[in-house]
Amino acid sequence: MNQSVLGLYFEEFEVGSEIKHALSKTIFESDNNFFSLMTMNHHPVHTNVDYASHNQHGQVLVVGTLVFSLVVGMTVPDVSGKAIANLGYESIKHLAPTFVGDTIYARTKILDKRESKSKGDRGIVYVETIGYNQRGEDVISFRRNVLVKKQNPS
Repeated sequence: MNQSVLGLYFEEFEVGSEIKHALSKTIFESDNNFFSLMTMNHHPVHTNVDYASHNQHGQVLVVGTLVFSLVVGMTVPDVSGKAIANLGYESIKHLAPTFVGDTIYARTKILDKRESKSKGDRGIVYVETIGYNQRGEDVISFRRNVLVKKQNPS
């Protein structure tokens, strides 16, 4: 049996390539309720079926930051498993609603990478991740810079 590999080293990222992440998650009502409670987001569109039924989508919406958190987590085994730090997130866009019962998947495109200017044992990888549902609809996108270890530091 082979040992699993957590993340890629800086040298292994190829600009222009895309990673289709293996992890996925069906969002259950309990996930949405727990996240709403834990983050103190008590908006009734996330927690009240009657209220939500009289609003734009006619059903409870999953909290957007839950979708964001799940999609970030799905990328860890491939993108940030060997990371020293996530340096920043940008351009977080909620592209479509997510509902209880939706299954979320993710893919990440490597947009750019550069060596660290201050330390030779690491580099910065710039990626864009898209989260999408079981119907293939993109529901969230974001970009981030990840500080990643080098396999062969110079």
